[in-house]
Amino acid sequence: MSTIMPRQDDHVNQVGGTADQVFDAIHELMHLYRARHHGDAAGAGGLPRMEQKTLGFFARHPGATQSDLVAHSGRDKGQVARLIAGLRERGLLEAEPHEADRRSVRLRLTPEAQGLHRAMKAQAGRTAKAAVAGLTQGECEQLLEMLARIRANLEPDAD
Repeated sequence: MSTIMPRQDDHVNQVGGTADQVFDAIHELMHLYRARHHGDAAGAGGLPRMEQKTLGFFARHPGATQSDLVAHSGRDKGQVARLIAGLRERGLLEAEPHEADRRSVRLRLTPEAQGLHRAMKAQAGRTAKAAVAGLTQGECEQLLEMLARIRANLEPDAD
């Protein structure tokens, strides 16, 4: 029996109602997805999750700064500085001076990190494919539409 969907006679886990059940299921699914995706150390070169996420950020935003990552992630400046320093020491991030602000540097993936990022994306694709195995294209599209409606309900201007 799946731990995501409660049994019909399981009244203990149904106290909050259907809306709570939906978000409990989404929460559990994301934990399972992340554990499977980020847990594949071989596909990520043995990198911890935060380092994987940092490489992903700079892959999507080449030339971004440490401050950009702080703003995006909401993480502490010191934590981000240590994270970036470690990635630079291992040759996964390279820096170039910021043309407008000499106190800042623009960061980008090294060729080695680009290879790691490609491996991580391939792993993410395999995980996503495994997650929706057994669903039809129409069911996937329907699920996407429903999730978009939920997101719209939660957007700041939805009230």
